Amino acid sequence: QVQLVESGGGPVQAGGALRLSCVGSLSIYTARSFNCFAWFRQAPGKEREAVAAATIGTASTYYADSVKGRFTVVVDIAQNTVSLQMNSLKEEDTAMYYCAARLGYTCAGKWSTADNYRYWGQGTQVTVSS
Repeated sequence: QVQLVESGGGPVQAGGALRLSCVGSLSIYTARSFNCFAWFRQAPGKEREAVAAATIGTASTYYADSVKGRFTVVVDIAQNTVSLQMNSLKEEDTAMYYCAARLGYTCAGKWSTADNYRYWGQGTQVTVSS
C-alpha cells in the first residue's frame, strides 16, 4: 500500500494563504509514464469534493471552479511533493484536505471522481475564519 502524507493545514483568517504539501515516495510519482495527483476536501456533513489536480508527466493542472484563480498546484519531483498553494482563502474553504493518487493515468477526464484514486493521505485540516 502506498501512503501519502499531507501537511501544512491550520487556522487562517479569510483572505490569507496556506500551502499544503503532499509527500510520497519517488516510486509512486514515477511508476508509470503518467500519474495523477489530486487534492480533495470534505467539510462536515458535506460530500467530498475535488479541488485541484496535476498530471505527473505533463504540465497539465486542473481546478474546481470554486478555487480557480486562488489555488495553484505545484509539483516538485525532486522533493516528491505535490503542493496546493491556497491564496485569498474564504470561509467556505474550511474543510479537511486530502491528497490522492492514481497511477498510470493522466488527470484528464474524470479527475474529480474520488473513486478513481487508489491512494490517499490522512488529511490535514484547514479552518478559515472571517
